[in-house]
Amino acid sequence: MRARVHLRLSRLWEPLAATRRRGSTLVTVLTVLSVLTTPAPAQTAPRLTVQSSGTTSLFQAVSIVDDQTAWVSGHKATWAHTADGGVTWIVGMVPGADSLQFRDVYAVSEDTAFLMAAGPGTLSRIYHTIDGGLTWQLQWTNPDPKGFYDCFAFWDATHGLLFGDQVDGQTVMLQTTDGVLWNALPPARLPAPAGTEGGFAASGTCIITLGDRHAWVATGAGDSARVFHTSDRGERWTAVTTPIPAGPTAGLATIAFRDEKNGVALGGDVANEGARSDNVVITTDGGKTWSLGGRPSFTGGVYGAAYATGIKPAALVAVGPGGMSLSRDDGRSWVALDTLAYWSVGFGRGTSGYAVGPRGRITRIELAP
Repeated sequence: MRARVHLRLSRLWEPLAATRRRGSTLVTVLTVLSVLTTPAPAQTAPRLTVQSSGTTSLFQAVSIVDDQTAWVSGHKATWAHTADGGVTWIVGMVPGADSLQFRDVYAVSEDTAFLMAAGPGTLSRIYHTIDGGLTWQLQWTNPDPKGFYDCFAFWDATHGLLFGDQVDGQTVMLQTTDGVLWNALPPARLPAPAGTEGGFAASGTCIITLGDRHAWVATGAGDSARVFHTSDRGERWTAVTTPIPAGPTAGLATIAFRDEKNGVALGGDVANEGARSDNVVITTDGGKTWSLGGRPSFTGGVYGAAYATGIKPAALVAVGPGGMSLSRDDGRSWVALDTLAYWSVGFGRGTSGYAVGPRGRITRIELAP
């Protein structure tokens, strides 16, 4: 969503910690503090471990490759990755891009990743690295001064979609089929915007992919809070209105599916940190219909959510400035995990993931199998 509503992010910009130069990129190798923030009274209780990122930049997105490898991204062109389960983190900045806010990241491996910058006009961009962040290639710059990119998602290293705020009454979505070139999908193939409908660029999870053909988009800031769905890699789309209240600062901000039928979309009023309102909807038919779920333990909007499918039943973690919550029944009921502020969360196919947030916050989440 555009800067006028973007959650007062400027208050959270902080100077970067001291770094050393490696190649053309500022890099710092850091180690985990190994501070246990949530004592586990039983083996099955989730365990949260604070990581040391060495930066005070706001992190807004996380992408998990496996239990060992993950990337995170954020403001002031900052990125970080680990290849040893969070024991050490390599942190850097994209050279010459320190004004950019990397609000989404897609990790292919320890060496290969994509970054999406969000901002008005040319501040919305896509970068790519194949050498672990030593060098970055600028793949795409938003050509429309009215545009604002919100999130992207990939089926694999060469096929992905990007969702942005509508421009002049037309929905904006980009597509890549080779991991290099990006092209705008024809507006006629996309649902027409509901008023000022767009997305909230809060966590990089307003669009997700599943399998090799499905994708869903959670929308906000319009006349209604809707979910878009494609089952053929973006050739055709449907749009379904959900019961979540909508408005200039309200709607859906994040969406997660554990399989092709069962999913949850979450949001609320992202500008009202003390609000308590219906902000979770659940589907059991792939997004054709949605019903209200339970409210997470924290107040305010939900910015990010992700399923951990490596445990049975799959667990769902939701985060926002008000804290972190866990659901083991697809969003129908919740328990509190943390009261610190988070913006995004991600899991791979295993039992561990990461939540990220203000002042360089990275927290490893371990769920018992």
